Amino acid sequence: MCLGIPGRVVALLDGYGGQLALVDVEGAARKVNIGMLDENTVGAGDWVVIHMGFAVEKVDATGAAEALAGLELMGRSRPEVEGEGGGEP
Repeated sequence: MCLGIPGRVVALLDGYGGQLALVDVEGAARKVNIGMLDENTVGAGDWVVIHMGFAVEKVDATGAAEALAGLELMGRSRPEVEGEGGGEP
């Protein structure tokens, strides 16, 4: 299992063999290598999952939101998570 961060492609960058994109990750612009994805399948507005600077998967907005929610959940302490449901863990 790898930890992936969702981001939205802002633009494909000229040069670099067509393998770099500018991606918005929670408001921060990042250069991301998209060379591992199928050719010509990623464009501005698309969502990708990023691991170690590489886009490893193209996802829809729902998949990106689910990935982000999972990351936020992992960042919470155990008492916070247990207390949210109002019941026993």
